[in-house]
Amino acid sequence: MKTYLRILAYARPLRRYLPQYILFSLLGIIFGLINFTLLKPLFDVLFGQVKEADIAQYRQMPDFGLSIDYFTHLFNHYFLQITETHGKVGSLFFVCLVIVVSVFLSNLFVYLSSITLAEIRAKVIRSLRMDIFGKVSDLHLGFFSDERKGDLMSRITNDVQEVENSIVSSLKVVFKEPATIIIYFIALFTMSFKLTLFTLILLPISGTIISEITKRLKKKARQSQESLGRIVNILDETLSGMRVIKAFNARPYVVDKFDQEVNRYANINVSMAHKNELASPLSQFMGVSVVAGILLYGGTMVLNNNSALDASEFFVYIVIFSQILNPAKAISSAFSTIQRGLASGERIFSVIDTKPAIADKADAKAMTTFNESITFKNVQFKYQDETVLKDINLTIPKGKTVALVGPSGGGKSTLADLVPRFYDPAEGEVLLDGVSLQDYTTASIRSKMGIVTQESILFNDTIFNNIAFGIPDASAENVEQAARIANAHDFIIESPQGYQTEIGDRGSRLSGGQRQRLSIARAVLKNPDILILDEATSALDSESERLVQDALNKLMQNRTSLVIAHRLSTIQHADMIVVLKHGEIVETGSHTELLQLNGLYKKLNTMQTL
Repeated sequence: MKTYLRILAYARPLRRYLPQYILFSLLGIIFGLINFTLLKPLFDVLFGQVKEADIAQYRQMPDFGLSIDYFTHLFNHYFLQITETHGKVGSLFFVCLVIVVSVFLSNLFVYLSSITLAEIRAKVIRSLRMDIFGKVSDLHLGFFSDERKGDLMSRITNDVQEVENSIVSSLKVVFKEPATIIIYFIALFTMSFKLTLFTLILLPISGTIISEITKRLKKKARQSQESLGRIVNILDETLSGMRVIKAFNARPYVVDKFDQEVNRYANINVSMAHKNELASPLSQFMGVSVVAGILLYGGTMVLNNNSALDASEFFVYIVIFSQILNPAKAISSAFSTIQRGLASGERIFSVIDTKPAIADKADAKAMTTFNESITFKNVQFKYQDETVLKDINLTIPKGKTVALVGPSGGGKSTLADLVPRFYDPAEGEVLLDGVSLQDYTTASIRSKMGIVTQESILFNDTIFNNIAFGIPDASAENVEQAARIANAHDFIIESPQGYQTEIGDRGSRLSGGQRQRLSIARAVLKNPDILILDEATSALDSESERLVQDALNKLMQNRTSLVIAHRLSTIQHADMIVVLKHGEIVETGSHTELLQLNGLYKKLNTMQTL
């Protein structure tokens, strides 16, 4: 219930829609009820069963009042006048005309209420989807290391869609269907209190049976959505790694893996269907059984003259009661469907409720300028229980280039990730101009930094928009200038639409060197004070590396640069080289100084030279 109410809470900004939805729904129900109550005068006219006492009463105009009796008396008054003036055919025409008008109004208000509900539903789902997407985009990088990307995609797409199909669609069931049942029961109690009381004894029996079925659906629904998340994850990995799959003839393995998960998903859904599909026919059977019980019990009273209802009233009573079966069936079906939505809602809120590991302090201030240095002070860092950095003390003066080298797994990338505050140290602190990063707002820190990584992160958009990424007011002149500095302008203008060329998913229509030069152009356009280069040339051929390295040299001029490199030839001119091994700084100095130490750096350099 808590999850259900939390989902409905997304409708709170839409309060202006709720009164009109309630009004339209009530009017639709009332006019729908009128359609059936008009059957009685219709039968009375056809079979001549109007009593003399009623005729005398209906000749008098009733006193005004907001009650069912007033409107019933008013209708019968005019109905009697038409009968006496135009005969039975005229009164039959009058009743039929009123029924047509009433049906039209009933369906009009049903339509208006449905349109209002559709608008509420669309905006609630939009808010929910934006909420989870906003949360995912705000979470720290460590969160994505622990979660499957495909499962997150499934929560934002499939789970939100399931919420829309079940819970938000059940808004109709939450108000309209119960209101229909209540209003119709009021009419039934007015017609025969004793007979209606008898029906209330029978109905809870079917409700209890159906509720037991729905309780068992929620667990299966959660398993179903988790399995669907795994399917999306397998798809994402397969489509992204198709080159490797084909190269290693791994298609049978991938197909078998996908087949196992699809079979698991199918089996769970079949199990759900056994329970879900049972609710509707069972509720219909129970409803018809109740109607049969009313026919037997009420019909016996009418035949024995033990009922306040005459034959035509009893027939109308049965017709009105039969209309309760549809909303009752809708409610029982909704309870079954809602279980899937509740399971999806819990998966969505588990992400929304995740606390970001990186968050601004309440009194964090904006970093306006970078003037002095970046300092690592007694920094330690852990991934879960694994210590990655140990007692790091390092100062990077403004305008200097510092290179991080060492064996794989030494902690180079982790150390660099602490500067833009992708992670926080487990112990110690990182300082900018002597102030802890945690005392600045994260957005202001990152506004001073540019990052170029080994894998060029590009988007399925135009070349222009990829270079101007994050800078909405970038001019065409500035983008072109950045591209020229990054040695990218020549290949861009040779592209089919120049700067407006679409580059495909992750830049798939470009070569590795071209993708990397676009990443550099993006960093050039941002004009950052601090530059982080994470093995930016390690995956390139010699020609591409020459162009990219030249672009990087231009980019690094007059900037504070932190460079991670496996190719030691690219960082020989760095102001300081820091050698990391097993998370510790083992050597520092210039290229020449480190060679003279005859330590790990010289060993790595010799291996690469050979």
